[in-house]
Amino acid sequence: MKKNMGGFDKAIRLVVAAVVAILYFTHTISGTMAIVLGIVAIIFALTSLINFCPLYVPLGINTCKKENK
Repeated sequence: MKKNMGGFDKAIRLVVAAVVAILYFTHTISGTMAIVLGIVAIIFALTSLINFCPLYVPLGINTCKKENK
């Protein structure tokens, strides 16, 4: 699996995941919205940690600045 996420992309995803977590734990979001956003936040955090987004592959997107080896 080749890396296809750059640093800026990873940072944005982690910030979004953190904001969703804060909104959830402060009870700003709840119910179905909290579940959906929580799942999205978990996916964002995981893809940021492994530097790979499966959705980028069929779309041909690569935000990684370095050449993949």
